[in-house]
Amino acid sequence: MMKSQYPFYLANKATTGEKWLDVVDKYTHKTVSQVAIASNQAIDQAIEAAVDAQSAMAALPAFERQAILQHCVNRFQKRATELADILCIEAGKPIKDAKGEVSRLIDTFKIAAEEATRNYGEVLPMDISPRAKNYQGMWKRVPIGACSFISPFNFPLNLAAHKIAPAIAMGCPFVLKPASLTPIGALLIGEVLAETNLPKGAFSILPCHRNDADLFTTDERLKLLSFTGSPDVGWALKAKAGKKKVILELGGNAACLVDEDTDIDDAIDRMLVGAFYQSGQSCIGVQRILIHESIYDRFKEKFVTATKNLIMGDPKHPDTFIGPMISENEAKRLHEWINDAVNNGAKLLCGGNRNGNMLDATLLEDVNPKANVYCQEAFGPVAILSNFTDFDQALEEINDSRYGLQVGIFTRDIYKAHQAWDTLEVGGVVIGDVPSWRVDHMPYGGVKDSGIGREGIRFAMEDMSEIRLMVLRTP
Repeated sequence: MMKSQYPFYLANKATTGEKWLDVVDKYTHKTVSQVAIASNQAIDQAIEAAVDAQSAMAALPAFERQAILQHCVNRFQKRATELADILCIEAGKPIKDAKGEVSRLIDTFKIAAEEATRNYGEVLPMDISPRAKNYQGMWKRVPIGACSFISPFNFPLNLAAHKIAPAIAMGCPFVLKPASLTPIGALLIGEVLAETNLPKGAFSILPCHRNDADLFTTDERLKLLSFTGSPDVGWALKAKAGKKKVILELGGNAACLVDEDTDIDDAIDRMLVGAFYQSGQSCIGVQRILIHESIYDRFKEKFVTATKNLIMGDPKHPDTFIGPMISENEAKRLHEWINDAVNNGAKLLCGGNRNGNMLDATLLEDVNPKANVYCQEAFGPVAILSNFTDFDQALEEINDSRYGLQVGIFTRDIYKAHQAWDTLEVGGVVIGDVPSWRVDHMPYGGVKDSGIGREGIRFAMEDMSEIRLMVLRTP
């Protein structure tokens, strides 16, 4: 059951200030709750508390960190229905997708609980030359210190979890700013964390306006900034971050290649999910589909028919596949991109209509590669079809993008699979499925304008740590 008001969390404790932020049901557009807004002073206090908690967090034994994370797993499992319902309301996510995100939240904390006891180092041989005789070396990973996290609106639970869970597993205190459009998910994680025996100051979760959030980026007391969001914002934050380490999980315009040996029906089933789940609002959502010319017409006919049959409407209804976009402004922006492409020669295969923040599942072909809907991140329910003859040239076309997050390749040719893996300038190549596929322990992240660094618990823990060497001389 959604509460009328939610506090923020300052140094582990529920706190309210003088101002409140309205949370809107993205389908009905009605205000359904409020969250307390953290002031600039509260953010400063939270950072100070995180810095003060560094030693206590670093000293927290691995089994205690594991127990804290396992407590979160247990509580999220018990509250799964509540979490999914709130996610459906505040993000407008169809209830099936909302339940899926809750299951991933649980997975992410479970993986972190397991990894909390696996922080290994190495013995390093030193005797590579006579001068190093009688020397031994070894290194270990130590927590980097107080971290700053900024999470996005499209996965309010799991993308916050991908920062919070590895920080606890590694022993790093943190401050987190959730997206203002979907703040409740992260606050519910805070509610559960407040039940644990984390050291005072170990966490703060602070909804605030972007204008008041500068300290999350610029404060020199923070040792790491992890941001998930748009490329323009992410790179601008990196430029202001100073000496701290910066991890960016940014956008994409993911491509999916369908080769001539593909099971068309299987590929279409997966493509419907990849292109249109949660209204395409995923940085690895399928945007560009390159289909071998020998199967193009059959694929197009079946895919258009299947897309037209997707059920659109109230995300609370269990049969709904296409729900609202996060805001009417975002729907307007993408609708304009679609219309611009059509006005400049693209063919509208289906969809293309908008009602408020509800945008039809849309398919286009013959789109100019310079059109926004092709070369920028659409972040909505639209995909572009094109055909190819030569596999090598298709890979070159996929690489001709400012982004490089993940790519899907439907082929049964093992040599082509390896060629794609060797050639494509992306963070991940998914063979036999859409680029939208992700399991929460795998290394996930991009290159080029899609970001720097990797998430996936083990890999995030590496980013949230530093190597500390010990050299031992035997006289």
